Amino acid sequence: MFNPRPRQKAVVDFDAGRMGVAAVPGSGKTQTLSYLAARLIREQKVDLSRGQEVLVVTLTNSAVGNFESRISRFIEGFGLMPRMGFRVRTLHGLAHDIVRERPDLVGLPTQFNIIDDRESELMLQASVRDFLLMKPSLQETYFSSTVRMTTDRAKDWNDLAVESCRNFIRTAKDLQLEADDVRGLVGEMRFSHPLVTLGMAVYSDYARKLALREGVDFDDLIRYALAALQTDPAYLARLRARWPFVLEDEAQDSSHLQQQILALISGEGGNWVRVGDPNQAIYETFTTADPRLLRDFIQQPGVQRADLPNSGRSTASIIRLANRLVEWTVHEHPIPVLRDALFETYIEPTPPGDPQPNPPDDESRIRIVNPTKRVKSEGEIQFTLEAIQQWMANEDYQNQSLAVLVPTNRHGESMIKALREHDIPYVELLRNTTETRQTAAQIEAILYALANPDQPRLLRKAYGALRLPRQVQDPAERAVVKRAADLLLKCANLEEYLYPRGGADWLMDRAAEEDPQVVEELAWLRERVVRWQEAVRLPVDQLILTIAGDLYTQPVDLALSHKFAQMLEYYARNHREWSLPEYAAQLHDIASARRGFSGLSENDIGFDPDDHRGEVTVATIHKAKGLEWDIVYLLSVNNYDFPSLDPFDSYVSEKWFIRDELNLQEEMLSKLKALAARDMELLELPEGAATIAAREGIAEERLRLLYVGITRARKQLNLLWNVGLREKCQPARALQELYAWWKEHHDDRE
Repeated sequence: MFNPRPRQKAVVDFDAGRMGVAAVPGSGKTQTLSYLAARLIREQKVDLSRGQEVLVVTLTNSAVGNFESRISRFIEGFGLMPRMGFRVRTLHGLAHDIVRERPDLVGLPTQFNIIDDRESELMLQASVRDFLLMKPSLQETYFSSTVRMTTDRAKDWNDLAVESCRNFIRTAKDLQLEADDVRGLVGEMRFSHPLVTLGMAVYSDYARKLALREGVDFDDLIRYALAALQTDPAYLARLRARWPFVLEDEAQDSSHLQQQILALISGEGGNWVRVGDPNQAIYETFTTADPRLLRDFIQQPGVQRADLPNSGRSTASIIRLANRLVEWTVHEHPIPVLRDALFETYIEPTPPGDPQPNPPDDESRIRIVNPTKRVKSEGEIQFTLEAIQQWMANEDYQNQSLAVLVPTNRHGESMIKALREHDIPYVELLRNTTETRQTAAQIEAILYALANPDQPRLLRKAYGALRLPRQVQDPAERAVVKRAADLLLKCANLEEYLYPRGGADWLMDRAAEEDPQVVEELAWLRERVVRWQEAVRLPVDQLILTIAGDLYTQPVDLALSHKFAQMLEYYARNHREWSLPEYAAQLHDIASARRGFSGLSENDIGFDPDDHRGEVTVATIHKAKGLEWDIVYLLSVNNYDFPSLDPFDSYVSEKWFIRDELNLQEEMLSKLKALAARDMELLELPEGAATIAAREGIAEERLRLLYVGITRARKQLNLLWNVGLREKCQPARALQELYAWWKEHHDDRE
């Protein structure tokens, strides 16, 4: 049974009213909230006979399962029936419950459709593409004059437009604005701007596509849930009676709409506990989350404050380093506007006798690379690789967990490539898994070859993609594959290879001179390519399934192929003019990680680092939130991935091919927000003002991201930096400060 610490007891003893809890990393907030929910049920604070429940709202689907299992265990421990008296939901899940019960309140049919993220993204891409084709002048307006237009640049431009429009629509919905409302505001304010025109047109077309499907997306669910609560007081009263206690997890990532919904459900003077860590608010630039909401709530009159400062996760040295980052940011950061980036809450070790004591301290297990030592990106990866190999030489390594945390997917893929080349076992938490990228690359190469049946080069590339998994192991087999690939490239007339007639058989003519295994390989390939060429006349989804049936036996590959087939079938319905190259291009985006694609691994539903002891986890810092490892390598802590508003800093959101270092997304969103506020002064701000203002938010979030990365480590932490692809980056200001502080207060180590 749970034995709460003194500071946790203040939370689990909550009885009524409003409470704000600032919880440091590793403080046991999930366990504390779960016990509180179970205690409220045990003490009959909710009336099960009237169908009352404790409502728990959390951030992710995996957290939902975690809460449900923990609360049930506590309830069983009290001798009660598990899974009774509580409901755990993400915000989207809660919104779905509210809207599904009364769709009539927001004008939806009883059987409305929910458009998932994948289909929503496809619809959005189509709307953006159509607009850009009609308005090529927009590209001329914003492209840098020094950048030559290429296929890759056109793709970069399209991706940027999609990302910007996605956030335009999301922000508009967060502001409770329909597409027609935005258009009306533009007319009312007599305002014209090319980026607003883009966002407005794409929003209208996207909304039209949703209406044709009688569907809503996940952002619609949230605003419709709020509208339903505001529309019918009787319905709201029933929900308040159903959920007399609202417990909110990860409240630092709450949005204005989430706060409004939970405030309405809890009611004036109701029972609402908000738990989170403002210092771990790292989704502001990806969502409509606002980390100031929890801070302001905690400081409101009448709100009980109960901090959870004790953490048994990390050693004392790692705790001191994390606390120093907070202290320096709040009191000493040389850029004063960034001193609000972190909340002045410090981590404290667990008290004596705690069931989760801190790991034994060892200062030698903190390593911060000397900021004066310039290291290239590949050098940083090589250093990390060698350190991992040394770790694996330790006989106890299989009992330890290790993570390499990176700011971007690209850097993570480089790390994975190095691990794969050295046969080091790994798991990954990146945009797409290796299996997803590999399967997409294989089918992409086949489609290009089928689209150009007379091109030996493309058939050779497809063959290489298919045999890639086999090249890793046996040198003799690699030689066979290489010889077969070389022969394909020399085949001037592929028809004589694939469709021999009249005794002219290109493959058999070479059989006497070649290794029988090489001939067998090419015969294997011919049999399949002929069948796939016959299947080209089928709809594209059936073609994909035909190819997959010939190639794959593993469930994950077959399942991914089925998902690819569904995706391409959607494109086929909406783009009847498309042929195989256009479909292959969509798979290329997934294979090269230019876009995400939900896979079918454990990483999509939940991840426990302790299940992967002895392996290397490669993750973005964002994906690592909520997780912990014995050993952490935190890479690329430079002024590009962690800028600090210095004049020489650059920002990932300011694309190099856009003129004047403009952040087009923020330029667009600033005008939308000004329209919603009917603020002509903000509308008339000069170009670039929003870009400069956005840099502050990015720099603040990156300080919090660094804090999250540091606090993932239990026993050993390594902070590294590199000079970037163009070798112009410098160590992040925070890394320089932490290095100097550590060197001054601890042993002289680099």
